[in-house]
Amino acid sequence: MTAADGRVRASVCMATYNGSAYVAEQIESIVAQLGPDDELVIVDDCSPDDTVAVVVQTIDRLGESRVTLTRADSNQGYVRAFEAAIKRSRGRYVFLSDQDDVWAPGRHERMIEGLRSALVVAGNHSILGRNGARLWYPPLKPRMDRTPLRNLVAVLIGYRPYFGCAMGFRREAIEGGILPMPGYLHESHDVWIAITGNVRRSIRHLDEVVVERRLHDSNQTPLGIRGLGTILGARRMFVRLMLEAARRTRAARQELSARRRGGAMPSGRPDRGPGGRQAAR
Repeated sequence: MTAADGRVRASVCMATYNGSAYVAEQIESIVAQLGPDDELVIVDDCSPDDTVAVVVQTIDRLGESRVTLTRADSNQGYVRAFEAAIKRSRGRYVFLSDQDDVWAPGRHERMIEGLRSALVVAGNHSILGRNGARLWYPPLKPRMDRTPLRNLVAVLIGYRPYFGCAMGFRREAIEGGILPMPGYLHESHDVWIAITGNVRRSIRHLDEVVVERRLHDSNQTPLGIRGLGTILGARRMFVRLMLEAARRTRAARQELSARRRGGAMPSGRPDRGPGGRQAAR
């Protein structure tokens, strides 16, 4: 279901793969918070198990017209599955969802509110079934909105908890920004989104826990300590991502400047990031 004018307010993008054990509970926790003009876009990455059947059964059981399912022809990895879901999304606000977590009550509207003043929003998470316990990372705080350079350094060190399941972004951050995702990006799509928001100086950090993460042996995100070679390889990739985000930001600003000189200004008031800064597009 969409608004009378055909517009979708918010899209939730979920990538699934071998997630039949928990995906029904996750879908239920999401649709309970969706508005009438929102949608849930699911892309299954060619699961060999019965994930697709469980998703279809859940949609039918809930009588949901706001949920769409696409099955990939071949397995491409979760980064490309999320990219495909984002491409299929139609909402002004776009959020990511893993297949096995549970949304915290009130998360959806709180994150939409966060995106009214920034291109990207990020919240905190807790561990499902552990009475609010979190992983070891220091939690995100609103004061981090004002320290994008420090946030980027923290990404390189590895202690800024940017998790895609607790993030969202506005549609104008997608074209020429978040998408297309760099071809060498095969993991950490959430870090790429966070880098984009920080490089453009337009990211909100929420105090609240917005998702309960389910930890189990089949998580796509590694749970244990990674080897030194893997860690160094990831940090080299993060530097490449920061340089790419800076390049795209410059290109977006040049395009906006050219539009202004040509008199083709975007309609409406300019969006502004934290502190009243105009958000880069």
